[in-house]
Amino acid sequence: MMTDGATALMAQAQASAQYGTQNNMAARMNSLTDGHIKTEAEARKAGEEFESMFLGQMLSHMFSGIETNEMFGGGHGETMMRSMLVDEYAKEMTRAGGIGIADAVTREILKIQEG
Repeated sequence: MMTDGATALMAQAQASAQYGTQNNMAARMNSLTDGHIKTEAEARKAGEEFESMFLGQMLSHMFSGIETNEMFGGGHGETMMRSMLVDEYAKEMTRAGGIGIADAVTREILKIQEG
């Protein structure tokens, strides 16, 4: 059973991880839209990164309601590392073919560049 101090510390760690994820996403979105995409390969990479960010957000909401078994999991380490685990799940899903967002984003980037 957790004390109030431990509960507050875990809540703070979760909020910090979520805030860091949102700031990281904003920085990644800015880098995708700054106009430096010059080749089809870069457009494809940007599309895959966008899909990975999208899937990461969807998965983070899915995992937010899951409680851990105190005997075999939980704790401060799991709280802080969960967002990184979710990001890796999203990257792997994208590498495995994703859900089609990367293709659509790549097409749109190339269409915009063609004028």
